[in-house]
Amino acid sequence: MAISTLQKLASRISKTPSLSLSSRAIIARSSASSSSSAKVADRIVKLYAVDPDGRKQEVVGLVGHTLLKALANKGLIDPASHRLEEIDACSAECEVHIAQEWLEKLPPPSYDEQYVLKRNSRNRELNKHARLGCQVVLSPELQGMVVAVPEPKPWEIP
Repeated sequence: MAISTLQKLASRISKTPSLSLSSRAIIARSSASSSSSAKVADRIVKLYAVDPDGRKQEVVGLVGHTLLKALANKGLIDPASHRLEEIDACSAECEVHIAQEWLEKLPPPSYDEQYVLKRNSRNRELNKHARLGCQVVLSPELQGMVVAVPEPKPWEIP
């Protein structure tokens, strides 16, 4: 209720010529920050990750962030092992396996993503469940998604 009141006030103030431009900007920012903070809960995406030991863990991410970021925040993928979220610099260290029922809810992998996954695969074949965590962008439709974090490849183990 306070948010709608602030928005109405901001609307009225923007039409008031006697207020300075800076006063209007301050009121607009406070109105925008109040409405955006109320919507943080709407941006939360809860999903489940199965770690290499077989334990299912709840992972929380935000809409618009990558699956990699959510898994790194949970400690399931080492964030230092994947410095950039650009496909050109990717080494498939953020490879995850998506449960079948969730694959249809994701956009198909790009040619570049498929290339990186094949190039870094043990047997040079693409696992149909494999995706790069850095290329999966979280959305509300992915609420409850189940992913598996595979064991590190032999060359990734320190």
